[in-house]
Amino acid sequence: MAENADLLALLARMKKSMEKGQEEMKDRMEKGQEEMRKGQEEMRKGQEEIRKGQEEVRKEQEEMKNQIQSHVESKVGEIKDHVNSYIEKIEEDVQSVKREIGEVKDEVERKIEEVEDKVQGKIEEVKEKVQVKIGDLEKWLSELEDRPINFPENPDLTYSRPTVKSLTFDGQTSWTDCFQNSV
Repeated sequence: MAENADLLALLARMKKSMEKGQEEMKDRMEKGQEEMRKGQEEMRKGQEEIRKGQEEVRKEQEEMKNQIQSHVESKVGEIKDHVNSYIEKIEEDVQSVKREIGEVKDEVERKIEEVEDKVQGKIEEVKEKVQVKIGDLEKWLSELEDRPINFPENPDLTYSRPTVKSLTFDGQTSWTDCFQNSV
């Protein structure tokens, strides 16, 4: 009987260990998801900064264009070369901004992939550990079921296993009785 109590205590400890493992897996998954959410938030912030930068570039272009136009109207001949150099610089700036946007976008996508890979790896790792523990527990339970329980024979403590008879639909214990009664 003490052996059964030890087994039950061991089972309870194993169950607590499994629950702890599952809780750890849940925590790791939540942390991974939080990291992914942070990465996505950083990406959104980066995209917002890009949009702001594009808007600033557009505003600057518009301002420069207006300045150039008014200046050109007053001094067309003198400023023609100067205007062309400004336009080239603006185009270079735009190309530079586009390159930077592409670089930021690539970096954000790479970081998202890294986080997703890490989270997936952690999930797989925890799943494997849980499966191993489940397999060990099933093996252990199977061994317990196969192991005979040895108690000393004491006539006061004899125990007979109850037999289960399936009942028929009319409450009879035998199907043959049921058929004989119906004929």
